[in-house]
Amino acid sequence: MIGMSIEGLRHWESAGILVPMRTLTNQRRYRVADLQALLSESPHVGRASRCILYARVSTKKQQEAGNLDRQLGRLTTFAGEQHWTVVAALTDVASGLNEKRRGLHQLLALAQQHQADIVAVEYKDRLARFGFAYLETFLQAFGVRVVIMEHTAKDDQQELVDDVIAITTSFSARIYGKRGGRKIGATVRQAMATLAQEGDSV
Repeated sequence: MIGMSIEGLRHWESAGILVPMRTLTNQRRYRVADLQALLSESPHVGRASRCILYARVSTKKQQEAGNLDRQLGRLTTFAGEQHWTVVAALTDVASGLNEKRRGLHQLLALAQQHQADIVAVEYKDRLARFGFAYLETFLQAFGVRVVIMEHTAKDDQQELVDDVIAITTSFSARIYGKRGGRKIGATVRQAMATLAQEGDSV
């Protein structure tokens, strides 16, 4: 009726927003009148407002610098301004090229289970560096829309460098094996570091 997740209902109960009756076996039961009153008082409440926040940084160094927490904080504020109900806040510390991100897979599973209507990300490339359109199409198939908080990404040169190295290492590993891939990746990293130093000295 209101499209709220179990966790969201528990949060509302503890906050005193929507308090259920309890059966003898301690199951929750909600009065229809209470739900109708909540919907009339809060027009933003409903299926279209269940939101998953997704934040990502590429490296542990960025996480330790507080970048991930700040990103999640900005998303939380944004969701509050839109009157969305946050059903999950998921994070990853991995490259945008990494297909095995735990947070991303949790996000896709929640979408398949119809637990959310919105996925909010700060920038498009937080969800995926490449293949964003495929993810968006997949989510739309389950009635979930992607909302991008900022459409102009900040210039993060180091992350782009890391992604270029990740691509080079991955493809080199397919040709020369994992050991050869890592060696070529290290060579590319050193070359790019040298170019950066030369650029700073010019």
